[in-house]
Amino acid sequence: MFSKSKINEPGPKQGGEAVTRPTSESPMNAPKSNTDTSSSAPKAKPPASILSSDLTVKGNLRTTGDIQIEGQVEGDIRAHLLTVGEGATVKGEVMADDVVVNGRVVGRVRGLKVRLTATARVEGDIIHKTIAIESGAHFEGSVARRDDPLNTTGGARPAAQGGGAPAPAPGSGSGSEAKA
Repeated sequence: MFSKSKINEPGPKQGGEAVTRPTSESPMNAPKSNTDTSSSAPKAKPPASILSSDLTVKGNLRTTGDIQIEGQVEGDIRAHLLTVGEGATVKGEVMADDVVVNGRVVGRVRGLKVRLTATARVEGDIIHKTIAIESGAHFEGSVARRDDPLNTTGGARPAAQGGGAPAPAPGSGSGSEAKA
């Protein structure tokens, strides 16, 4: 404490004011830290939205946060982290940065990280960057690895690469870039 007050005193270079300022600054800092905490709280990840087991949703869900599904959803879901509970059923396309399937999904699954646990049942294609399938998981469909699985215009990205190749063909310097 003494070293802190010594640090504070040389800053203002006025001993009397330094003692007064820490006292007046402490209450000022407290509201600022509360304000900072409040501003930090929105920056901190909020808890996942939970759709309980007795809930049935017909329609699309979209959030930048996390969703945990325990009930039934008929529609597409877009989230940051999506967890499909053991008793849950999702009928529609699922898109999230992280997808954890413990229950049933009927439809396409797109995710940077996709994990099918032992209790998972997926009927549909999985497009992923990384995937983990535990022993016991049921899966019917195809699996495709993509660098950007969340890009729904999958044809546009290869077209952009393909578009880059034809444009460089007239220019010899651009041709080498198309190969890269």
